[in-house]
Amino acid sequence: MAPPSSPSLVEFQHVRFAYGERVILDDVCFTIPRGKVTALMGASGGGKTTVMRLIGGQFKAQQGKVMLHGLKASGEVLDVGGMDRDALYLARRRMGMLFQFGALFTDLTVFDNVAFPLREHTDLTEDMVRDVVLMKLNAVGLRGARDLMPSEVSGGMARRVALARAIALDPELVMYDEPFAGLDPISLGTAARLIRQLNDAMGLTSLVVSHDLEETFHIADKVIIIANGKIAAQGTPDEVRHSDNPLVHQFVNALPEGPVRFHYPAASVDADFSVGANQ
Repeated sequence: MAPPSSPSLVEFQHVRFAYGERVILDDVCFTIPRGKVTALMGASGGGKTTVMRLIGGQFKAQQGKVMLHGLKASGEVLDVGGMDRDALYLARRRMGMLFQFGALFTDLTVFDNVAFPLREHTDLTEDMVRDVVLMKLNAVGLRGARDLMPSEVSGGMARRVALARAIALDPELVMYDEPFAGLDPISLGTAARLIRQLNDAMGLTSLVVSHDLEETFHIADKVIIIANGKIAAQGTPDEVRHSDNPLVHQFVNALPEGPVRFHYPAASVDADFSVGANQ
């Protein structure tokens, strides 16, 4: 079968999305390159999770299009917003999702958590399910933990179990929502290395939403920074790190002062205190 012609797996074409009057994305254009690790970064509330929900079809763009290029290696270009339910569900089977804190089923064992999508979406025999689950758990270093319950594993291990579940169906696109949040340095480094290794070994396309600059810049091929509803910068980690955009400069250098202010807009201190003194 000929490989898909487009170098991009996902493309945002002049996308606008708002919650009521609050505009989150305004005429946003970018691509997620096939076979690469793309980092999506920006201040909290900037629209990163909204981007993932638009890709997964939970939300529909109010203007513009979210396109999937050649999902299922067919070369077909699909508009997420124009899919009916059946087409959307088929597309979602080619996507994996790692939620921020794993979102494991607490009453299922590690094994059964990873087996869940296989049992739900395939007709594999239990012997075949067992082989696939053990291979995925082995890939994240947890084959020996298959009989444990989620309450019996650490936070870092739970994140790795969730990653094994996310890749159980051999997806083409894996989306990671804050995969490093709350992890100790060892677990954080392990998670980052796994994302990079699995992406390359399985031929995945990865979208990583993260605030951890050091680890994310280390594993990413492309970085996109969203700010104020727009794309503030995009390119290689080195290009973004040396951007002359003041907001990007503040973000990548963790500066307390810049376009993003510490203080919420308010009247001057003198004005506020003088009002209180006169009451």
